[in-house]
Amino acid sequence: MNRVAQHPVKAFAVALAAVGILSVMDALMKALVIALGIYAISLWRSVVSLAMASALYLPRRLPWPSRSTLKIHVARAAVVMIMAFLFFWGIGRVPLAQAIALTFIAPLIALVLAALVLGETIGPRSIAGSIAAFAGVVVIVLGQARPELGPGVLLGTVAIIASALCYAVNIVLMRHQALAAKPLEITFFQSLVVTLLWFAVIPFAGLPVWPATVWWGWIALASAMSIAGGLLFAYAYARAEASYLAVTEYSAFLWASVLGWTVFQERLGPYTVAGAVLIVGGCIVASRGKRAVPPEIEVAA
Repeated sequence: MNRVAQHPVKAFAVALAAVGILSVMDALMKALVIALGIYAISLWRSVVSLAMASALYLPRRLPWPSRSTLKIHVARAAVVMIMAFLFFWGIGRVPLAQAIALTFIAPLIALVLAALVLGETIGPRSIAGSIAAFAGVVVIVLGQARPELGPGVLLGTVAIIASALCYAVNIVLMRHQALAAKPLEITFFQSLVVTLLWFAVIPFAGLPVWPATVWWGWIALASAMSIAGGLLFAYAYARAEASYLAVTEYSAFLWASVLGWTVFQERLGPYTVAGAVLIVGGCIVASRGKRAVPPEIEVAA
């Protein structure tokens, strides 16, 4: 085991960067799901991601992880697979900004799970920041509750809420995993397990559609963004508590609002602006309210 210095403010900034990268990936995945379907894009993206992760990890010839660490890798990968499938299926049917807003129940659940599972202390400012940010989400959802969005929105909404529940578990597992393994190991084994799980689905779902040549570049870009976001998250969650970093997820709404408007012509209204102000304010309150932490903590060598 090595001792890694805890840098909450730096970790918060890195987590924000990860959210930004993954938010752009979400917009790209929305377009790919609409074009290719959720099954095909999920499987082929996992294959490309595994190839990229292998190129980064295998040449280092690192020792095989312990059995306990492998269990963490497998558990989180399974959660990530289900979470991603539900989320990407949902954003194919729900406006991007509304979809992201719905996922913001995840950090609130993660605050409780981090306290129960990891024994973390929830600071009063983290709670206040999360409440303010969640109030922003409520404002946005009220403003976007329009019947003209179509019948598919209800199913998409249910899928995204289920994905958010999975993501709450994922947030806590990220902290647990980041203390047990290095970022490249996490990325490789997550890609490996997710790909194996998708291939296990083939006997039941059949072979997926083979994408046209023009789509492979976009699939590769989405995979690269997924890996980059995952590496940044692994770095951040090894240097700050999950209950503290969870609030960075709220910044994804700002990205979704801009991308939804510019790429998918999804309108922004006053409710969206008001909600965004509350979300940003909540993030600021939480980031300034970090309680004292040990300067170093044990992590995997």
